[in-house]
Amino acid sequence: MTAPEQDADDSDRAEESAARLRALRPVDCDIHPPTPVMAELLPYLDDHWREVMVSRGIDGLGLASYPPGAALSARPDWRGADGRPGGDLDLLRREALAPWNTRLAVCHCLHGAAAMFSEDMGAALARAVNDWVAAEWLDREPRLRASILVNPRSPELAVAEIERCAADPRFVAVLLLAGGETPLGRRSHWPIYAAAARLRLPIGIHAGSDFHNPITNTGWPSYLVEDYVDQAAIFQHQLLSLIGEGVFTKFPDLRIVLLESGFTWLPAFVWRATKEWRALRSEVPWVDRSPAEILREHVRVTLQPADAPPAPEDLARVMEQLGAERVLLFSTDFPHWQWDGAAVLPAGLPARLLSRIAVENPLETFPRLRHPAVPPRAPAIPIEGFAP
Repeated sequence: MTAPEQDADDSDRAEESAARLRALRPVDCDIHPPTPVMAELLPYLDDHWREVMVSRGIDGLGLASYPPGAALSARPDWRGADGRPGGDLDLLRREALAPWNTRLAVCHCLHGAAAMFSEDMGAALARAVNDWVAAEWLDREPRLRASILVNPRSPELAVAEIERCAADPRFVAVLLLAGGETPLGRRSHWPIYAAAARLRLPIGIHAGSDFHNPITNTGWPSYLVEDYVDQAAIFQHQLLSLIGEGVFTKFPDLRIVLLESGFTWLPAFVWRATKEWRALRSEVPWVDRSPAEILREHVRVTLQPADAPPAPEDLARVMEQLGAERVLLFSTDFPHWQWDGAAVLPAGLPARLLSRIAVENPLETFPRLRHPAVPPRAPAIPIEGFAP
């Protein structure tokens, strides 16, 4: 087969897979509304924090993991009139939901509330972001669901926010960042996991950092590309922390979803972690199963960005090694520019896995997606003079 013939054959297979995906009506496990600016959050803050934000002139607070102006953050046609990635709800409907006939999509709102040093300010802003997401996105589009943004510096306040938002069944997960001040397996985080497990909410760990400490073991990098590639190493460290500290032994019903982590690094990581565990398991007697078994049961990974090898047969091999029929979740990562059009499904993705990845795995991972979501809440009323 000549190169042009091979390209045409690959294109036909890609379009066939895309048509099958649309027929399945997939669940998109990772999309992003634009990061709200302070003017949009003021109506959802109480009197004290509204005064604090206005008097101090605090604005922005979007996480630098995805600088709004960087090309990586959004395709040019996926920006709103103000230039923010993700634009508005109509843009999301048109570019992220309609092309794939999406039945449900889980929004993860990346906001600086998760990185605030002040526990009280971080909790207040997280609450405002969650209320803004519910009122401005979930109320207006029945196909949308969301994760609960928390600031983990205060587990007590984080748990209170999880319990508050969990009363709304449209919140289907808890959102944490991959990089922070302490490994995620440490016991200081366990109250968050206890609440999530009790309420049947998976923990979504998203690429990014609070940037309180260097994101590498050798100090601060200089460029965004270094930060971006190094995220895979952060995910590996956090997975090993969760396993080694015994989180999954303590909380056997807990599920972890890695968001924008990539996935081709996982097989090698699992092999090494399992090999070393066999030699050193006496140090961690509470880890009563191999890391490979624990990961298969407790960890799920989103499809995009697909850090896939160029040859389709190589990706198929990675899928087999990964156990993708249980582990992988469909996602578009809209509006982050990780894929282009119909290439949301990487070449080499076995067709037999499509139903599992697009529908069955997401519904198993996010139990709340299986039930109708009627919001038990009154819509937030913007305060006069502070409407965005």
